[in-house]
Amino acid sequence: MKYLYESFTFPPDQSFTVKKDIFGMTACNTFQSHVNFEIILLENCRGRSLIGNHMADINGPQLALLGSYLPHCWQSRRQQDHTQLPTAYIVHFSPYFMGKEFLEMPEAKELNILFDKALGGILFTGDTIISARVILQQLLEATGFLKIIRMIALLDLLANSKDYTVLDSPLSKIWKTAAQEQRITQVFDYIYRNFRNTISLEEVAAAIHMTASGFCRYLKKTTNRTFVEILKDIRISHAAKLLLTGNYNISEACYQSGYNNLSNFYQHFKEVKGLPPNKFLKQYRAFQEID
Repeated sequence: MKYLYESFTFPPDQSFTVKKDIFGMTACNTFQSHVNFEIILLENCRGRSLIGNHMADINGPQLALLGSYLPHCWQSRRQQDHTQLPTAYIVHFSPYFMGKEFLEMPEAKELNILFDKALGGILFTGDTIISARVILQQLLEATGFLKIIRMIALLDLLANSKDYTVLDSPLSKIWKTAAQEQRITQVFDYIYRNFRNTISLEEVAAAIHMTASGFCRYLKKTTNRTFVEILKDIRISHAAKLLLTGNYNISEACYQSGYNNLSNFYQHFKEVKGLPPNKFLKQYRAFQEID
């Protein structure tokens, strides 16, 4: 499984972007993440979504709100209706597209709660999807100030929805921190680029121009986790995603994720996922057969 960090800026005449794409038959082999929040509505496809550490089958429309730096990918296996193409409505935006002062207003309380939940990912269902589809179609056509009004209407719909599931994960608090601090973002960028190799605390500290002891204190204060805990979570999450592709056995996933000891790998996998890799795979296959 590859990790792709998408770095992009909004066009000078837009504070957020909205588009409608054809959603092709793809393999879920690359995790994307970006600093911007994302709203995505998938239609007329069957497949699987991976958002952070959460896995779910897609058997109809899927509406998700993703926070900053949250890894995600979708796999489309087939269309629901062969007379129509699978489509995706995608909105990218910063929570501050109306200015930081906007979110400090008392009337924006529900929006702040929504954005906080989104850092681990949110899936919406039911009437929320129906209403969101209408607003997204209007957003595609809107221009000028009307476009901002439509965007606020969409966020208000999501903020007040009762039909949702929060996809919390062990890394959610870390992704939240990464969204708030540039230095910690550099830390995670470095770890994600190098976790498959032997990587030391001193090496990461040097990369951000800190002493090892200073880096330890900074990391603990910022994330409430140690370097070893963070590295373990990232490696095991990567190993789990390799196993889910069906292209790697347990030993291969172990060594492709930065481990050189199967016993250590099994121990860490159980600590992070709650069960050893062989039982994790068995549970996943049983889940897959339900389709």
